Amino acid sequence: MSDYPIVSILDHPELVEPAAEWFHQSWHIPKNAYLESMEECLRALSPVPQWYVMLDGQKIIGGLGVIENDFHDRKDLTPNVCAVYVEPEYRYQGLAGQLLQRVCDDMAGRGIDTLYLLTDHTGFYERYGWKFLCMAQGDGEEQPSRMYVHR
Repeated sequence: MSDYPIVSILDHPELVEPAAEWFHQSWHIPKNAYLESMEECLRALSPVPQWYVMLDGQKIIGGLGVIENDFHDRKDLTPNVCAVYVEPEYRYQGLAGQLLQRVCDDMAGRGIDTLYLLTDHTGFYERYGWKFLCMAQGDGEEQPSRMYVHR
């Protein structure tokens, strides 16, 4: 277990701006999309969306979110864990697994015990208890991607 805390944006609204910028830099999705989702999270009208970051001091080194749909054609498979990312220099320490466990535990505490995740990775998520479910077509993608489920 690392000494890097995982914090919820819901509990740390001061991190919205730096987190949105960090996710934007990591995934090249418009920063405004992250800001809008995080602001919706802060309104706390429902359990989804949620956003989490892992910190090394004040530096964001990892993070992920939970949104209704991660830009794919299986609108029935919801909510989705999205934007899972750990900075390259912090990889191979199990930090992604810690982030995934935190999100699963937190969402279960909010009454959501089934989560979905769309990825092109094979073999990575299985080690953290995720199961391959089916292929799903990502918006604007030529090839389908792997859809995983965690119950």
